[in-house]
Amino acid sequence: MSSKKTNKLVIQKYGGSSVSNHEKIENAARRIISYARRGNKVVVVISAMGDTTDNLVTLAKKINPYPPEREMDMLMSTGEQISGALLAMALNRRGVGAISFTGAQVGIITDTDHTQAKILKIETDRLKKELNKGKIVIVAGFQGLSTALEITTLGRGGSDLSAVALAVSLEADLCEIYTDVDGIYTTDPRIESSAKKLKYITFDEMLELASRGAQVMHTRAVEVAKKFNIPLHVRGSFSNKEGTIIMEKPPIIEEPVVRGVTLADNEAKVTLPGVPDKPGIAARVFTKLAREGVNVDMIVQNVSHDRSTDISFTVPKKNLKKNLKISNSISKSIGASKVISDETIAKVSVVGVGMKSHSGVAAKCFSLLAKNKINIDMISTSEISISCVVKKGAGKKAVKVLHKGFNLDKIKS
Repeated sequence: MSSKKTNKLVIQKYGGSSVSNHEKIENAARRIISYARRGNKVVVVISAMGDTTDNLVTLAKKINPYPPEREMDMLMSTGEQISGALLAMALNRRGVGAISFTGAQVGIITDTDHTQAKILKIETDRLKKELNKGKIVIVAGFQGLSTALEITTLGRGGSDLSAVALAVSLEADLCEIYTDVDGIYTTDPRIESSAKKLKYITFDEMLELASRGAQVMHTRAVEVAKKFNIPLHVRGSFSNKEGTIIMEKPPIIEEPVVRGVTLADNEAKVTLPGVPDKPGIAARVFTKLAREGVNVDMIVQNVSHDRSTDISFTVPKKNLKKNLKISNSISKSIGASKVISDETIAKVSVVGVGMKSHSGVAAKCFSLLAKNKINIDMISTSEISISCVVKKGAGKKAVKVLHKGFNLDKIKS
């Protein structure tokens, strides 16, 4: 890294894999110090160490299969406090002043929706006071304090959102997201070894990739970054190489048609067969699901031939039991025959802003899958994406086929 003085306000977020043990915490400390010694003010947003959050969820479910959401927030918020305090200790041992805060202490104010809270505002006075003392401020990500004075969490991956929200509130010069990969790739390199790292990607493309299964960035974090036009630099925690810049208008003369392929195998399909084909039935079904907090992704309704139809939709697999209970209630209320579920599905998606100005992308996508004998169960499209539900066992093959078919292994970032 250059030793040139920059005098910027920098937000850095370190994911769980970047601080999963004491050696990695020490590595993060060294990187943070390198920024501070160049004259920068540094705010660090930190995630829980490694699998801490998953372990806490598992422990909670062993004690109570349906734990109260308030108590889950109380439990889940502890992981980031541990890693934040340890990082502050590492920095102080090196003679660099640092202080760690919980989300509540630093003034991240949220609504009252436990486990999926939304940030309303950030009261930055305390944070700025510590920065002006020359300290590095470490903020526990993923959490805040509700207007009802309760600890809340922002949803899995919410530390990204904490970092972006702080960048907005503090008018930061730079927002870096550190993770265990060194940028955004055309697809998951663990699935396709020929995946290419992208130098730039648009907010819209990143939003689609994140919502379609890419796990590098939190969707809500990208939404906030897009709203306030805050460029994000996604880069590796253990490398000094440049990563990927997520921004509104990358300096690319002509956008490639497809920029990435994603795979999501954490969804399930629910089907309501024999639904009466009457006006307003679909509205009743999905209004009820929405009121119960069910997050529905893809929806398909078959054409009616006998005054009844089938409605299928996908939901997060982790909430399938709850969703089936609600769906059975809906089915009875509207006179449908039964409820069918399928957990053996995967969703493969192709994404690219170049689709706006190129025809034939859908046809090519379907042809590539058909040529490789991969059957499509459901289809969903947007202006810059195409998603297909296939059998789970064919998911990785579909990614490889589409990645090669759209020449992503030859893409220039």
